[in-house]
Amino acid sequence: MKTSLDHLPEKKQRQLAHIVDIILEEFEDALVGGTAEFKKKGRILKIILFGSYARGDWVDEPHTKKGYRSDYDLLIVVNNRKLADFAAYWAKAKDRLLRDRGVKTVVSFIVHSRREVNTALREGQYFFTDIRREGIVLYELDDEPLAEPRPLTPKDAWKVAKANFKDRFPFAQGLMESVRMHVEKGRYKIAAFELHQAIEHAYSTVLLTLTNYGPPSHNLSFLRSLAEDQDRRLADVWPRDQHRYTAWFNTLNEAYVKARYSKYYEISEEALVWLGERTAKLHEIVEQVCREHLARRKEEAGEG
Repeated sequence: MKTSLDHLPEKKQRQLAHIVDIILEEFEDALVGGTAEFKKKGRILKIILFGSYARGDWVDEPHTKKGYRSDYDLLIVVNNRKLADFAAYWAKAKDRLLRDRGVKTVVSFIVHSRREVNTALREGQYFFTDIRREGIVLYELDDEPLAEPRPLTPKDAWKVAKANFKDRFPFAQGLMESVRMHVEKGRYKIAAFELHQAIEHAYSTVLLTLTNYGPPSHNLSFLRSLAEDQDRRLADVWPRDQHRYTAWFNTLNEAYVKARYSKYYEISEEALVWLGERTAKLHEIVEQVCREHLARRKEEAGEG
């Protein structure tokens, strides 16, 4: 795998080094006092930069009308799958990365054990295959390489992508029908929860169709970052030039938990209507992106 960051500006290289230090420190703190054997032996084996900053096609335009900025995307490889539990071992690291003044770019990371990553590579999951090919190692405890990927045949790749799209996208669309009903009846909390799910499943549709990988997350900002890295057209869905739009999106992002369990959760009809309109646009672009991808896969498979 690659190890050089020479294609990045020096300030970006310094930020990434600082980010690695934070991750290592917070992971070590998360294991302190653990008596279980897997905690005592818990290790981060690799931290790998992937996505636009690894490829060299990142965007950093905070002062333009669209205000789009690429995230740093990281794969953290640990030595035990139990250590991938976000709430137990990674929530504090995520919070610190959001608040640290030395980190100027949003950091999105996924955590998997080496066995999980190697299994995915041997099964031909092209999300991890792309990371192995394009990723840049920022930290490595040992020099044991990841498994050699086994590429899917064009026909299998088409079948997998088609099955993922068929399974996930209708569910996202179906949720929108009930969202409109709940808004009309003034059931704003229920509408917010189901709208959150309509967005989550839309992004999952893109990720599963294009990469055959769907991270176990309900965080819309995280899923959005991964999906937008796959196709920049998705970035046009959510305007970034007005604070209230960002605030509404963040309020909806909290709906998965708070709309169900907090009596203090509130969201306005105005926000829900706007978010619903943008979600409908998201679904439109998701369908376009996925169908284009499926058409390419079908042609490669010789099924045209």
